[in-house]
Amino acid sequence: MQYDALDPRPFDDSPADQSRRTLMQQAACVAGAWAASGMLPAVAGDAQRHPRSLLVHPSGQPVTAKQLKPGEPLLFNYPFVASPVFLLALDGEVRDTELVTEAKQRYASPGGVGPNRSIVAFSAICAHKLMYPTPALSFIGVRRGVAGEPAQVIHCCGDNSRYDPAHGASVMSGPAPQPLAAILLEWDAKRDLLHSVGTRGGEMFPAFFEKYAFRLETELGRRARDAVGETAVVKPASAYSRQWQSCGA
Repeated sequence: MQYDALDPRPFDDSPADQSRRTLMQQAACVAGAWAASGMLPAVAGDAQRHPRSLLVHPSGQPVTAKQLKPGEPLLFNYPFVASPVFLLALDGEVRDTELVTEAKQRYASPGGVGPNRSIVAFSAICAHKLMYPTPALSFIGVRRGVAGEPAQVIHCCGDNSRYDPAHGASVMSGPAPQPLAAILLEWDAKRDLLHSVGTRGGEMFPAFFEKYAFRLETELGRRARDAVGETAVVKPASAYSRQWQSCGA
């Protein structure tokens, strides 16, 4: 068994633990750079660990990285039953990005995973008005970039905030005060499986559950705040919400 100074849990030689080691090393490198420059973060920006969930199709079969098509928006719920997540395969490698939350906390949004290091996931709760995809309708979704933007952007029609998923879902335009929280993914290279394992960045969950308490309880009962179990069901955007607002973009 091997151990990492940043994470006391033992490592073995499995691809999943190799991925976990990489995440820890990325965080250490960013922290070292901040320290060397004298720009220490207000808070270390450590990952928030949540139960490990295997990403699966509605049939229960595991989602494999090779099945994800670049630019195709997918959604699943994590880390809570009611909290939606965008899952995207982008056109090229996504590198870790240094970002800052509204509270001025610096953190490293993780790079992509998968064979091309191009698969990323972000909370689908807008950082401004907390709009999110519901079964009936969604005002926040993945759109084609325009006027020199990246190929894919995340756009919230409620306030016209636009986020760049290739750079940690950083805010490109609009009033959103911080990037979307990143969902940490692990890729099992041997079996080509994907797991969600935690979050990093500015989580909006407390405000989300407070604002939509009545709606979520009506739709899901007391399960809304339950942690997602051992599996998280991935759906195409068209199957997750019946109607997607276009916002004219």
